[in-house]
Amino acid sequence: MYALHADRFYLPGAPLDGGYLVIEDDGTFGWWQEDAPSCEVRDYSGKSVAPGLVDTHIHGSLDHDVMDCDWAGVDAINHGLVRNGVTSWTPTTLTASTDQLTAACASIGDNYTYAPGAAGADGGARVQGIFLEGPFFTEKHKGAQNPAYMGDPKIEVLDGWQQAAHGLVTKIAIAAEREGAPEFCAEASAEGVAVAIGHSDAGYLDTIKCVNAGASVFVHTYNGMSPLHHREPGVVGTAMTSRNTYAEMICDGHHLNPIAVRALVGAKGWDHCVLITDCMRAGGMPDGDYTLGEFPVIVGDGMARLKDGGSLAGSILTLDKAVKNVVEWGVVTFEQALRMATEQPARANNIEDICGSILPGRDADLSVWNPDMTIAETIIGGKVVYQA
Repeated sequence: MYALHADRFYLPGAPLDGGYLVIEDDGTFGWWQEDAPSCEVRDYSGKSVAPGLVDTHIHGSLDHDVMDCDWAGVDAINHGLVRNGVTSWTPTTLTASTDQLTAACASIGDNYTYAPGAAGADGGARVQGIFLEGPFFTEKHKGAQNPAYMGDPKIEVLDGWQQAAHGLVTKIAIAAEREGAPEFCAEASAEGVAVAIGHSDAGYLDTIKCVNAGASVFVHTYNGMSPLHHREPGVVGTAMTSRNTYAEMICDGHHLNPIAVRALVGAKGWDHCVLITDCMRAGGMPDGDYTLGEFPVIVGDGMARLKDGGSLAGSILTLDKAVKNVVEWGVVTFEQALRMATEQPARANNIEDICGSILPGRDADLSVWNPDMTIAETIIGGKVVYQA
């Protein structure tokens, strides 16, 4: 057992200044207390301690992609993410054939075992689920997704992927205008899978039908969806106004203008906005030529774009940088930005019972921050796995 002493701790109810956070011998959180406990104290004066970041929409990094269907590559991403303060993530697939997606799910489900209190022993971030981004999308807003594999949602197909993943699928994204979309939302959400709306040209009515049936997330809001219009609010308008839903945002300064971010947060409330990266395999790599799924991509000037057509193809953003960006843009406070990268993504992906908050008995997964909003240290299961 040991305790951390820091300038500020970002706890579930409110931040508290000073004091001590106990880490138990089994790698879980104890209690925050004002007075020094009778155990080893590690001094983080001048720094802040927050939950480990939770990236729930990320395709890859370090020249690895979830669609490579290679566990070694996923594990390399696990170990790279800790440099950005990320302690939990949900590997994200692309639109592909049923067989390809089955293989991607199996490559993770067959190899990853979550053991509370011990899973961080190897020094990598924890896989907390799988996000199936597609293939039930619409071609008009395909983005960097292959329309050859798009179709109507079917619950039996999802169940097959869930079986291959050994129950790890936590979220799936669909276009709201596809035939049977509301029924699928009801069936999938009843099975505990969060349903997200994205890559969709639906109008307000079709979109709100899906929300009323159980859809609860909007995929990289503004990007890949019908825009807000004063006569047809579209998917963006539904994201802004629907109750009890969460809106993802890619805050890299390329996907969204900061004013658009401010408008969404103002309409939705920061507590229902989720910071994501949508990072692809070029994250953490030099500029140059890469791929996203089957598509050639060129990376440069902080962006990843399809060689054919120039559409944005994911990002090379890191989640700690997204936190810093929204604060520097004047959209939210640092505390709010942290919660948008920890608590909110956990809630939006039905994993809030295992990550995203500092609570007694939970895995001691932490991000330690410098005053300039950069990561100083990452702790998983009570063990230091990264120091800047």
